[in-house]
Amino acid sequence: MIYLDFAASTPICSEALLVFNQLSTDIYGNASSLHDAGGKAKLIVDYSRRKIAELIGGSAEGIYFTSGGTEANMLAIQSLLNGLPEQKRHFITTAMEHQSIHNTAAFLANQGFDITIIEPDEYGHITREILESHLRPETGLVSIQHANSEMGVVQDIRSISALLHEKDILLHCDAVQTFGKIPIDADDSGIDALSVSSHKVYGPKGVGAVYIRPGINWKPVYPYTLHENGFRAGTVNVPGIGAFTEAAEHTVNHLSQNLTHYQNLRCYFLKQIKIRSLPVTLALEDSKAYCLPHIVGCFFHSFEGQYVMLECNRNNICISTGSACSAGYHGPSQTMKALKKTEQEALQFIRISFGNTTTTEHLDLLLHTFTLLQKQKKGDHDFDRKSKAYGRQQA
Repeated sequence: MIYLDFAASTPICSEALLVFNQLSTDIYGNASSLHDAGGKAKLIVDYSRRKIAELIGGSAEGIYFTSGGTEANMLAIQSLLNGLPEQKRHFITTAMEHQSIHNTAAFLANQGFDITIIEPDEYGHITREILESHLRPETGLVSIQHANSEMGVVQDIRSISALLHEKDILLHCDAVQTFGKIPIDADDSGIDALSVSSHKVYGPKGVGAVYIRPGINWKPVYPYTLHENGFRAGTVNVPGIGAFTEAAEHTVNHLSQNLTHYQNLRCYFLKQIKIRSLPVTLALEDSKAYCLPHIVGCFFHSFEGQYVMLECNRNNICISTGSACSAGYHGPSQTMKALKKTEQEALQFIRISFGNTTTTEHLDLLLHTFTLLQKQKKGDHDFDRKSKAYGRQQA
């Protein structure tokens, strides 16, 4: 199998798996227990809190572990809004956010909060001018992804945070796609709160973290909760947290090397698309927006993206048609709508995302499948035989 959906999830790395197994076997106490077994577990969690804080440029006392990125987003936003004065009940987010943010916004609207969903410019950017036009005296919190999960468009967070802090407004960033891919310095960038996830950085699933800058007031979603300083209910997942920390440290330490690897793969893929005259174009040109190099969001103009994904899967290649957390929704993605793409373009969208084990040979096999699809479109009735024969040859 050739896996090209690393933006959805990554395999656990050997270093993290070793830590997970060791902690599951040796450090099995409850981190809240007062005996020695609990004390050993607490030491692991405390170390992990310090290390994750170091990796994101924050302070250890601001780290709260969660069950993943979705819960991190939902708890962070609600906890921050709960801690704001009663008159600050206006929440702003964007049309390009992860589904967990949209779900939270819908819930908040039902709770009486005033919600504004803002649109990006044609290149996917939330500019200062766009954001400022929606700010009000009652605006309390803005949530903007550090980078979009479908296109990989990176926002100018430093500029956005400077504007918001001038007006005493908090900024939350969903940094799930950028953590371990590009440098993050939360405090220096002016981020008040951010969310990260383990399984995007070669750690286990079911683990994530929220950072809230110390000194910012927040109130728990679930009153009387004791775990994670009241931020989240439930026994702390010590093996998962330790493995997440190991994976995150390993990934961040190889960040520069991986970034170069992704850039080379991206250049190779785009060059081969032109050489083979395939009807595939980037949904956003690299010259117009800075996108994470490991995410290639594009249109296959001959077919619907879902069909392309299924044909790739038939050839043992995994790509996607967008965020996995929106996979049950069959209409055009919110991101495509926000970028003012036509419905036809939106339905032709596919996402290819690289990992640290991706090679140009993997991309060649993907490109070959694309070529066979194009021949099918042109009426080559021998398509199925050629496709199956090529699959047997590669097996």
